Amino acid sequence: MSDAATDDELLTVQVDSGDSALAWATLGDRRWRCVVGAGGVREDKVEGDSATPVGQFPLRRLYFRNDRLVLPKVRLPARPIAEHDGWCDDPRSPSYNRLVRVPNDWSHEKMWRQDGLYDLVVVVGYNDDPPEGEWGSAIFLHVAREDMAATQGCVAFTRADLLELVTLLGPKTRLHVLSLPAAEVKPAPSEHDDDMKLLEDFDDKDW
Repeated sequence: MSDAATDDELLTVQVDSGDSALAWATLGDRRWRCVVGAGGVREDKVEGDSATPVGQFPLRRLYFRNDRLVLPKVRLPARPIAEHDGWCDDPRSPSYNRLVRVPNDWSHEKMWRQDGLYDLVVVVGYNDDPPEGEWGSAIFLHVAREDMAATQGCVAFTRADLLELVTLLGPKTRLHVLSLPAAEVKPAPSEHDDDMKLLEDFDDKDW
């Protein structure tokens, strides 16, 4: 039996254009504005490039600030963020791309933030089974800045949209980041296009 996600289980993210971090995220018949990494979307992501990885990835769990929001009913595992929580982003560490306790001897980022970006976090299963090389870490869905500025590689949504989205995510949901921007996708041919092609191919000798 295949464990591939169906269309209704794919959270598909596609940037508007190659020089923009603005994107649309689609799940079933719903759509939300979001932003991706300042480094664009890349199939060859590495640590520190600020790029969002291209591909399909599972969603692992939720972390949230229970002092700042009431978590709605969700289907993914969830736990509150504590002040000593961090996420290791040092490829040399045996805890690379893992939740760690801070302070920590290895390079890491704090999960307990003052700016609200990590008030609600969905951990994306990227380079974590197991973590390898320097292919990147700490890829999350999280709260966007008010000006919808590009992220360091995560996919970010407005707080209200993310609170709505997490209620729809389940164990089978996959994040699907497309490599081709929407501006470069050719529209599907219509019947009118087919008719015009026939006229273009028509030659006087066919009379």
